[in-house]
Amino acid sequence: MNIYVGNLPYSTGDNDLKDLFSQVGNVISARVITDRETNRSRGFGFVEMGSSEEGQQAISRFHGYAMDGRNLTVNEAKPRR
Repeated sequence: MNIYVGNLPYSTGDNDLKDLFSQVGNVISARVITDRETNRSRGFGFVEMGSSEEGQQAISRFHGYAMDGRNLTVNEAKPRR
């Protein structure tokens, strides 16, 4: 299951995101989206969990989770168009 994670602190990296979500299950990939020109975080990312059940647990656990003073927005990612 692919999960959108928004309102990330700008200091968050891929490994930070992977470490956080691995608390609830197998993380296949974790990626913080960065600006092409500045290489700075854009404040959101995507996590791919090993199964739908793990994905739902991650959404339940981390939606609204306070990370470095920011409340995360976590939900199922919509497919790319």
